[in-house]
Amino acid sequence: MNYSKFTNETNTSSNAGEGKKVYFAGPLFNQAEKDFNLKVAKVLEDNGYQVFLPQRDGFEEVKLEDKSEEELIKMIFSLDSGKVKESDILFMNLDGRVPDDGACVELGIAYANNKRCYGFKTDTCSFQPKLDLNLMISGCMLKIFKNYDGDELIKELEQYLSNNEL
Repeated sequence: MNYSKFTNETNTSSNAGEGKKVYFAGPLFNQAEKDFNLKVAKVLEDNGYQVFLPQRDGFEEVKLEDKSEEELIKMIFSLDSGKVKESDILFMNLDGRVPDDGACVELGIAYANNKRCYGFKTDTCSFQPKLDLNLMISGCMLKIFKNYDGDELIKELEQYLSNNEL
């Protein structure tokens, strides 16, 4: 496994940025979530950010075989919380009836460690679109990108990054 994309080591990966480190928090439990996370991470990387995406850069499944629940908890929590603390920015997928619970823990770690926090949302599960997120989660964010069309959200993020830094 190559963690060099998120460290000071040399990396020959074409999508490795040389800019600020971003921890990408969000659900990764089905192929649609994973595919969309990869698309958003690519936009960030194409704009010079170093992105740690747990589904891609975390522990390989083979390294998790034959581990006890306690070992898995320690390994994954240690890696992910450490990467959040090493990052400059947390970028969070806020989709779902409620945001992913693990991502919320990562957000809490990031916010408590004075990281810049951003989110994006492509769905709504509320009759009040302006208040479709828990206010404690929204309150951690510097900006939340919202567009209920995922492709349009990607375009808006690209446009934003062409004129602004995270």
